[in-house]
Amino acid sequence: MEAVVASALSESHVALDVESNGFHRYPERVCLVQLATGGDIFLIDPLALKNIAPLGELMASSSVEKIFHAASHDIRSLDRDWHFQVTPLFDTSIAAAFVGYRSLGLASLLKECLGVDIPKSKRLQRADWTIRPISAELQEYAAADVRYLHRIASMLRERLDELGRTEWVREECERLANVKYVPPDVNAAFLTVKGSKDLDGRGLAILRSLHGFREREARNRDRPPFKIFSDATMVTLAANQDRDLSEVKGIGRYAYGRRASGVRKAIREGLNAKPFRRPRNKRKDRPRLGAGEKKAVRERLRRLKQWRFDLASAVNLDPALLWPAKSLERISADPCCIQAELHESSVRRWQRQEFSASLSEFVARL
Repeated sequence: MEAVVASALSESHVALDVESNGFHRYPERVCLVQLATGGDIFLIDPLALKNIAPLGELMASSSVEKIFHAASHDIRSLDRDWHFQVTPLFDTSIAAAFVGYRSLGLASLLKECLGVDIPKSKRLQRADWTIRPISAELQEYAAADVRYLHRIASMLRERLDELGRTEWVREECERLANVKYVPPDVNAAFLTVKGSKDLDGRGLAILRSLHGFREREARNRDRPPFKIFSDATMVTLAANQDRDLSEVKGIGRYAYGRRASGVRKAIREGLNAKPFRRPRNKRKDRPRLGAGEKKAVRERLRRLKQWRFDLASAVNLDPALLWPAKSLERISADPCCIQAELHESSVRRWQRQEFSASLSEFVARL
């Protein structure tokens, strides 16, 4: 690996991808790194290497651009496992969106731009990358993810230059490169479970206890939490704590024996705990709006979204790229905040330069 990295450091661009095992193991970890230089593809096995640090040197090298496709999860994974900083970054998915493509998956993009088909079956996508040896089929699948990235990146760069959007993509990629992995708040995660808002305080206490049990089981068994039992199963148990476990849909093996005892214990602990009161969302103090003003806010937001849609159509962009939705919501609630909104952190430099004048003029007419 040290020799490969040393060679890669002499390149102007390298293509990269990672494979993780989150569908099969818990906690998730990176199990394979694919690296393509100008003429070769290398599969780097971090499970077999005692020292992965040289790879971090390549990731951080300012003289080598790293080409990824849809890098958001990869960037977070590299930060989570090794605290790697990836810079400079060129994300072909971001670039394709700014060129005007609507189907942004790698397979779709390669088919449309290069006429190339790559293997993308669910069986391969959901492979357990922890298992060794890696089969020849999976090696080919992994290699395909980086084999054509140089070519597609070159095509996209040319088109971005023609459209005058190179700086737009550079800023988006810089933002993505600075994203960090944020560990989930295990103690509060149960509040985000779908259906939890329908539970009363007692049900939430049971759900919290069941969620903690599932988390411990997942770590002890090295299996992702959804393979222990689903969120829907937990909500059902929290709302119907007296139900026979064998009648609960999705409970699987946890309806019987030692595992069932663990579930029942978690339910009892929730029943014995103090009912849980869901924290209220912290909102900025705003005056209560009457029905007429609420209607006016909705109408302003509708018109702002129409402004964004019309402008996006004119430049062949997804409207979501053109201006942040949250920003439009704030402006609709208080059009007088427009100047502050133009410098809000979620607004990109390129958005401000290209569209702030149009937005300001439009808001003045609202």
